[in-house]
Amino acid sequence: MPTAGNARSSLLVQLSPSRNAKLSFTVQLVLTLFWLAWATMLLVSENPTGDQNYLYYIFFGLSVVFLGYVILQNTSVFGIQSYIEVTQEYIVQKNGVFRTKMITAIPDIEAVHVSLMALRITQRDGNKVYLDLKQVRKKRDIEKVKSRIRELAAVHNFEVTEANLA
Repeated sequence: MPTAGNARSSLLVQLSPSRNAKLSFTVQLVLTLFWLAWATMLLVSENPTGDQNYLYYIFFGLSVVFLGYVILQNTSVFGIQSYIEVTQEYIVQKNGVFRTKMITAIPDIEAVHVSLMALRITQRDGNKVYLDLKQVRKKRDIEKVKSRIRELAAVHNFEVTEANLA
């Protein structure tokens, strides 16, 4: 059931990748800024050693690259990089700039199990897709995703079961 790509036919929910990271965004940022400060201090010291000076430039360059990676992966400065998108034709989960998209076509869905913080999708070919909703930034957005899945189930005739949340 293709639809025109208007704003109401697509639900885009931003994710926060730092919520499932081993180090939080703040720790990554502080650590990177410390590395940058240390590399800068080594470069501007009064008596740099000539034989190891190139290592300081390499360390400084890697620190700048890692700072860019941390900011790109965890903020929306360069646009939304981590998201769940639900449309009439597919569900997409993208967990960051350097990660591949997980695309599930709506007609291929046999059943969806809705739990408190996740969606478990069973496809007609037997594959299971797990969408982790812990990274969704707002509780209201979690409810939007769940209600959109329920609406699509009525249109595309797939089963929706819900965990007993009581």
